Amino acid sequence: MKRESLEEFYKIKDLPAPDGLHNGIGHFNVFRIEDCMKPGKDVQYARRDYYKISLIHGNNRYHYADKSIEINGTTLIFFNPQVPYTWESISGDVTGFFCIFTSSFFSEGVRNNLGELPMFVPGSKPSYILDNGQEANVAGIFTKMLDEIGTDYAFKYDLLRSYLNEIIHVALKTEPAESLYDHPSASSRITAVFNELLERQFPIETPVQRFVMRSASDFAESLTVHVNHLNRAVKSTTGKTTTKLISERVLAEAKALLKHTDWNISEISNSLGFEEAAHFNNFFKKQTAITPSGYRNV
Repeated sequence: MKRESLEEFYKIKDLPAPDGLHNGIGHFNVFRIEDCMKPGKDVQYARRDYYKISLIHGNNRYHYADKSIEINGTTLIFFNPQVPYTWESISGDVTGFFCIFTSSFFSEGVRNNLGELPMFVPGSKPSYILDNGQEANVAGIFTKMLDEIGTDYAFKYDLLRSYLNEIIHVALKTEPAESLYDHPSASSRITAVFNELLERQFPIETPVQRFVMRSASDFAESLTVHVNHLNRAVKSTTGKTTTKLISERVLAEAKALLKHTDWNISEISNSLGFEEAAHFNNFFKKQTAITPSGYRNV
């Protein structure tokens, strides 16, 4: 599956790439959507090497991992490098703003880790519908970003980082996030680390990449806990078994690879850790009631 670099972003948008794309403080830039639209050119389904936040008006459809979300109105949507995405306009009239930034830019002088924020966690809800007041607030922040990015102010990136945090907090206040707290128990801490280890194996980007930690025992060994202890902790925290969570994540990746790559079934099967393509077919059909080939051709 294609992965778009910062250099490719500027080339695709036919925009001049700033000097020092990979400097020590990371990269940040902000744009009006309408200034970057190219008639007849679709946004490619791909993972990006950068984070993106968009404030977009109109009727639009987002394809995000294996899900599609159709929204009519004003949406604040968050994209991260772990999840492939694209979007299409249904109304045809697309306006708004977006900013792109790297993890190193955000973390410079900021306490929170991007991976702790719920809108950037793979599998979480990435979009937030805004009312008129929230829309005016976020549009105003983006406008301040656009005004500031072109100045010679010595501390402009500190200011831009504060604007970025302000947008994130608008979303967090719109829908309070249960993941932004200290884990109340040992079970929740073990579950959080299990989820991190699981997500660390994704995305699958080439047919030779292989998903290797496939069982509860594999994760328990890595966490140096007994497998029964891991299973109890995960079940008590999530209501699902460890095996179920692993299967759901493998299935989500399988769907994305089937829909958005030209890899054959054997390549996808192998990359997801199945010894035989027949095992992958049986797994996929048991989960979805349809074969991988049938899903690809829907």
